[in-house]
Amino acid sequence: MGHVFSRHTKIVPPEISHGEGCYVYDVNGKKYLDGCGGAAVSCLGHSDKDVTEAIKAQLDKIAFAHTGFFTSKPAEELCDLLIKHAPDGIERVYLVSGGSEAVEAALKLARQYYLEIGQGARNRVITRMQSYHGNTLGALAIGGNMWRREPFDPLMIETFHIPACYAYRDQHDDESEYEYGQRVANKLDEELIRLGPETVMAFIAEPVVGATLGAVPAVDGYFKRVREICDKYGVLLILDEVMCGMGRTGTLFASEQEGITPDILCIAKGLGAGYMPIGAMMCSGKIYSAIEDGSGFFQHGHTYMGHPTVAAGSLAVVKAIIERDLITNVLDKGDKLRQALEQRFGQHSHVGDIRGRGLFLGLELVKNRETKEPFDPSYAINKKIKKAAFEIGLMCYPMGGTIDGKLGDHVLIAPPFIIEDDQIEELADKLLDAVNTACATAS
Repeated sequence: MGHVFSRHTKIVPPEISHGEGCYVYDVNGKKYLDGCGGAAVSCLGHSDKDVTEAIKAQLDKIAFAHTGFFTSKPAEELCDLLIKHAPDGIERVYLVSGGSEAVEAALKLARQYYLEIGQGARNRVITRMQSYHGNTLGALAIGGNMWRREPFDPLMIETFHIPACYAYRDQHDDESEYEYGQRVANKLDEELIRLGPETVMAFIAEPVVGATLGAVPAVDGYFKRVREICDKYGVLLILDEVMCGMGRTGTLFASEQEGITPDILCIAKGLGAGYMPIGAMMCSGKIYSAIEDGSGFFQHGHTYMGHPTVAAGSLAVVKAIIERDLITNVLDKGDKLRQALEQRFGQHSHVGDIRGRGLFLGLELVKNRETKEPFDPSYAINKKIKKAAFEIGLMCYPMGGTIDGKLGDHVLIAPPFIIEDDQIEELADKLLDAVNTACATAS
């Protein structure tokens, strides 16, 4: 490993060589189907010539310009294109280098917005259990992924959590999906009353919960009720689409499917498709105007924000998604992938739920399908699935702690938008082998 500080100091991963379409290859020539886009990142696959050419062309002009001195054509064009397709009311884009930075920027903007309009008592954030918003201290603090938070709790700001919208586990037998969604959304109203709504600046949520829950969308009507509650108390609604946005769930912005507009929107991952590190915090015209008409200065910033070469690559990615109509492909291939998963796992004794939207799907693993009893965490089913899949040439994204941070296992599937029908079958077959191999160790 040399001197690289790796993620897992006791694991030596293979060295990657190159990528082609939906596959990557290590230096020994082994081929891996990218069934998770790395981490729902590589939406265009690994060899898109339009994107790489756009990056090279920008490098021939100028690689970097600090936004304290200059703007750049790629950054301006990227922001214009995003706003052209953004939900109504979203009018400004703040470019950063990744999802955690986008969430940090959203938190700071929310706080400064209330200072600018004379409501400085608002400094609290409400979020949901079993959520994930990033790994920097601010983003981690507002997440509900408890095992990630626990070591760093003494360093983090206090935040307040309400239950996730997790119908598979929490919907009562005597209520409809809609009734369940309204009940759990109203937990936000209850928490606002408990805290004092005049002290709360924002509620943050993922439209489709990614790594922590495994592609769990909210039930119909949930986010409309959340929007109503935020409006009632003057609280900002921040939607984290870092993982589920940029076409992944079947619309360019995941919130489109909820029929609402947030006040602040965070995107990343598919925004750069892995070709360059980028994220963005987008906000309403109302919020921007409060800064513009007030102090005129957003008290935040990063060295590499608005990086011209990164923006050029991202612009090519977003153009590819829109101009090649890849979102239609997401819907088509997403349906076929779900069907393939249903065929293999629909009656599988250790798969309790198949869920998600578009090419953002998840399987929840259980010890007992009828009772929904999870595996004992000591079996480390999620880790065994990842290892077994990788050994047979499939990259997938399993995680543990699905239910409460300790119990539960799931697998997240998020392949490139360009996946072909035969690759869908390969993905489903290899995932079935991996799940069977892992679960056999616990039976």
